[in-house]
Amino acid sequence: MSFKEYSEYDALGLAELVSRGQVSPAELVESAIKRIERHNPQLNAVVVRQFEAARARAAAPETLPDGPFRGVPFLNKDLGFHEAGVATTSGSRAYKDFVAEEDSEVVARYRRAGLIFCGRTNSPENGLCPTTEPVLHGPSRNPWNTDLTPGGSSGGSGAAVAAGIVPAASASDGGGSIRIPAACCGLVGLKPTRLRVTAAPKGGDPWNGLSVKHVLTRSVRDSAALLDAAAGFVPGDPYAAPPPARPYLDEVTTEPGRLRIAFSAQSLYEQPVSPDCLTALEDTARLCENLGHDVEEANPDYDRKALREGWLGIVAANVAADIVDVRVHLGREPGESDLEPWTRRLVQIGNQTSAGEVVAALRTIQGESRKIAAFHETYDLYLTPTLAKPPTPVGEINMSIGDEATFIQRATAFTPYARLANCTGQPAMSIPLHWSPANLPIGVMFAARFGDEATLFRIAGQLERARPWSQRHPPIFG
Repeated sequence: MSFKEYSEYDALGLAELVSRGQVSPAELVESAIKRIERHNPQLNAVVVRQFEAARARAAAPETLPDGPFRGVPFLNKDLGFHEAGVATTSGSRAYKDFVAEEDSEVVARYRRAGLIFCGRTNSPENGLCPTTEPVLHGPSRNPWNTDLTPGGSSGGSGAAVAAGIVPAASASDGGGSIRIPAACCGLVGLKPTRLRVTAAPKGGDPWNGLSVKHVLTRSVRDSAALLDAAAGFVPGDPYAAPPPARPYLDEVTTEPGRLRIAFSAQSLYEQPVSPDCLTALEDTARLCENLGHDVEEANPDYDRKALREGWLGIVAANVAADIVDVRVHLGREPGESDLEPWTRRLVQIGNQTSAGEVVAALRTIQGESRKIAAFHETYDLYLTPTLAKPPTPVGEINMSIGDEATFIQRATAFTPYARLANCTGQPAMSIPLHWSPANLPIGVMFAARFGDEATLFRIAGQLERARPWSQRHPPIFG
């Protein structure tokens, strides 16, 4: 199968070819492997290769489940998506030799959907950075411009999907880590509702509900169908997201009706916004208005400082708790050669935060979230830029920056918008509707009511039809 033919299809399209007998899973896997070998030296997107296992699975197509993605190549993020018997480094030198004992439930569901895993993608240490530059594996680079970041923490997945290596890859989002690389790489990136995708078998509500798993894709319908495949309660989950009325894939081709959309350039961190990102926001607001929606500039009223401090305190407490697992794995206290400076600083903050302070932070976030929920009683969607600036240069933001103030200032200046939806638990989606004069993708982000991914898929499907982006490819593609 030629690259041109392979790249013409999204994941559902490739699966359709397999079901018709027009292409074999083995051919698709070889196409993905060739692209990893071709592009990875420039992108450093794939850090664990599973070529022989993928070839073996594709060589016996009769054993593949008859799922919606039967025979389609796929990459898992090397953080949280455990595969039994496969190295899972979490981007950390502390875990460089860790091998998972069992599949995460979401990984098992991807297998049952028919996906074939070809490798694992780069992540910053423990997913704690909006770029992807771990000391263990080195930086991932953006296929639109390799001097720039593909974002983080799911940057390896973003670079691989944007470059056409695979049509979709798994990702996770505790502070924007799906939506940031979607914006940097010109992709669709949905952060689902809190615990829409289970963290079973070992996890409960990651980062006390701030973090959730899903994918990065080139098409809206792939994102919807993969959520259909992965979503759902598992007995033992601490709670469940509201069930959808019907499959998300059906929503993509459903007209959204006349929606009430608020738009704003204000953010959780109140940072300056680049002209490129403002232009994308204003252009999208006009496009939505032209499509018949009621659009006006408006903002929810909430305590930004309280949410910022609450998010940091909860994340730091969870990172400190994770160090218990690191100690068990290493058989000793982790040292400077095991963890990067920002991880060590978060551990310190977490250890200095009392249990009472963590609970108080959770209560604060929950209280402020009610204010934003009230805002969504008036507005169906809240539109903002995804990022405050285009993709930043590799090396500008990484976890080896020793000065805490510098790291926080650079990180929040780049991505001041995304964490709001992590705090509230509501779904939010970055979609690629705009490119800068330098031919860099600029994402815009829609947030919906808690549990209402359906409206996001409807508006994203409508916008994809109105302004298709599937034919826009980066220089590294092919």
